[in-house]
Amino acid sequence: MSAFATSTTTDPRTEFEIQRSELVREIALGMESVLQYINRLNRNLESIIAVGNEFSSVEALWSHFENVMGSEEGQQTDVQKQDDNNAGEEVDIKQEEEYGDIENGEHRRS
Repeated sequence: MSAFATSTTTDPRTEFEIQRSELVREIALGMESVLQYINRLNRNLESIIAVGNEFSSVEALWSHFENVMGSEEGQQTDVQKQDDNNAGEEVDIKQEEEYGDIENGEHRRS
């Protein structure tokens, strides 16, 4: 039976009060389901965060590895640059020994 049929015979409340109480009941049920879904979402987010936190040690290890490899690579390029500069200076010294000091106008060939 509908709410209208029962309200006219046994309920002394007005039709407005009956509709209002029915709507409030529906809203309360809707809010309960929303609360349940929010709690489920919260649990899922917490489990996702927990899984992400499990990878923090792996991330730290890879970051350390990357930093070590990057610093070794930077040191190797510095050493190569120094070697290249030293090799260039050795060539200049040998050329000066063979040909003399070009800047001062001394030109000799051995």
